[in-house]
Amino acid sequence: MGRSGLFDLERHFAFYGAYHSNPINILIHTLFVWPIFFTTLVLLYFTPAFYTPSIQIGLFPSGLLVLNFGFLLALIYALFYVAFDKKAGSLAALLCFLCWVGASLLAVRLGFSLAWKVVLAAQLLCWTGQFVGHGVFERRAPALLDNLVQAFLMAPFFVLLEVLQTVFGYEPYPGFHATVKAKIDSEIQEWQSRKQKKSS
Repeated sequence: MGRSGLFDLERHFAFYGAYHSNPINILIHTLFVWPIFFTTLVLLYFTPAFYTPSIQIGLFPSGLLVLNFGFLLALIYALFYVAFDKKAGSLAALLCFLCWVGASLLAVRLGFSLAWKVVLAAQLLCWTGQFVGHGVFERRAPALLDNLVQAFLMAPFFVLLEVLQTVFGYEPYPGFHATVKAKIDSEIQEWQSRKQKKSS
C-alpha cells in the first residue's frame, strides 16, 4: 500500500516521471544522475571530520574513510531511500555506501588540487547533459526549477527505480506502476493544457 506525506512514493515518483517521460531524456539521467552524487562525495571527502573513531575498518588504510559531510550526505540519502521502499531502498542505500567508499578512494588518490578539477569537469558534463535532455528531448524545464529537494535528494533513487522497473518489472507493491503511470499522464496533460493557455 502507498504512504502519504513526505514518504508518498507514488506522488513523488509521478512528479519525477512527469518531467522524465522521453526515453532519451530518461537514458541521459540514468547515465548522469549517480555520477553527480559520486563526484559530490569526492569533493566532500576534503571537509573536516565530525568524529575520528579509534578503531579503523581493517579492509581500508587508516584515515581513508572519514566521518565528515560526505559520510553524512550518503547516510541521509541511504536512510531516505530505505524509508521509501525497503527492497529497492536497501539496494540504493548499498549504492550510496559504495559511492562513499569509492569517492574516498578516488579523493585520496587524486588529492584536492586535482580532485576539484575532476569534480568540476564531471559536474559540468553531467548537468549539461541533463539540461540538453530536458531542452532538446523532453522539451520541459527540469524538475529542480519546481522542486529543488526532490531534484537533488530523490533523483538517484528514482533513476534506480526506473531501471528496476524497466529491466526486471519491479514494483514496490502490486499496482504501483499502473497507478503512477496514470498520475504521470494526468500531470503531463495538465502541464500541456497550461502551456497552451499561456501561448494563446
